[in-house]
Amino acid sequence: MLAGKVALVTGGGQGVGRGIARALARRGARVALVGRTPAKLEAVAAEIGEQAACFAADIKEAAAVTAAARAVAEHFGGIDILVNNAQEVPLGPLLAVEDSAFEAGFASGPLASFRLMKACHPYLRQRGGGTIINLASSAAVRWDMSNYGAYAAVKQATRALTRAAAAEWGPDNIRVLAIAPHANSPGLQGWIDNNPEEAEAFFRTIPLRRVGDCETDIGDAVAALCGPDFAYLTGATIPLDGGQAHFG
Repeated sequence: MLAGKVALVTGGGQGVGRGIARALARRGARVALVGRTPAKLEAVAAEIGEQAACFAADIKEAAAVTAAARAVAEHFGGIDILVNNAQEVPLGPLLAVEDSAFEAGFASGPLASFRLMKACHPYLRQRGGGTIINLASSAAVRWDMSNYGAYAAVKQATRALTRAAAAEWGPDNIRVLAIAPHANSPGLQGWIDNNPEEAEAFFRTIPLRRVGDCETDIGDAVAALCGPDFAYLTGATIPLDGGQAHFG
């Protein structure tokens, strides 16, 4: 389904990024794993095999973003898919969230996504189009926003950029989508293990009563969205969350 395609995945060394990268590779894509920690990237690349390559970069740095996109395009001969997954998460009540944490959330999330989308645009256009997947969150539509305000603000900015890019780049045959996943990442699993009663209450708010697997639930959905079966879908936020959230 994705044979011959090249996918750049940020934060590909763990969690959701790893799951998406593995799923894209299983569909035939060659995968560029981009992140700050070479050892993590290399471990995932070893799992995937020769279809994967690693590119160490701090996506909060503008020059590193441009250099990473150029390096990926030079290594693989182009870019067809961009997955903006990496994100530092500013959580906590508003009075407790430091400016530095909020700024890091924006720098690693919407600002990094903004820069990478612009850096990858010429490569996507050269290939006759492509797909950008930005990671959003259902945090902004939670029944209880306590402790999620800063994080939700960051992710809502990413959704706005997604809608704008979809509108502006549609004529270039570049589709831009956001996904809002509940995924059983290492971070979430740690929270579940440390807060079993709260986690059980959380599961009851999900109609499917479980959190998605990073690869088979989230990654496979992303791979499908990047394929020809969804060629007319753009500008939307897809809630991969077992039916919990509603995006109006």
